[in-house]
Amino acid sequence: MPYTAKHRYAPISARKARLVVDTIRGLPVQKALDVLEFQPQRAAQLTRLVVRSALSNADELEADVDELVVSEARVDAGPMAKRVWARGRGRADVLRHRTCHIIVTLDQASAL
Repeated sequence: MPYTAKHRYAPISARKARLVVDTIRGLPVQKALDVLEFQPQRAAQLTRLVVRSALSNADELEADVDELVVSEARVDAGPMAKRVWARGRGRADVLRHRTCHIIVTLDQASAL
């Protein structure tokens, strides 16, 4: 049975978060948490919280936590907040505050 957790509207661009999420896909849960703990990127801490939440969901439903692996980890683009930034000579640029949705699914190693 898969156990899923999501962080919706994470305040980071999807491209930056995908670089981190790609490193943990297919790893056992404890190793994935160790990898995320020592990565310097800000997305690693956001992803680590999502993995811990999925692990808590699995533990609450009495799954064997030692055999869980990260079966699916993906990042989808979220909505953008657009702001106008005044520039010189009467011009304007658009600032795009990007967000993303981080989705992590854990499953038993034998089910894969």
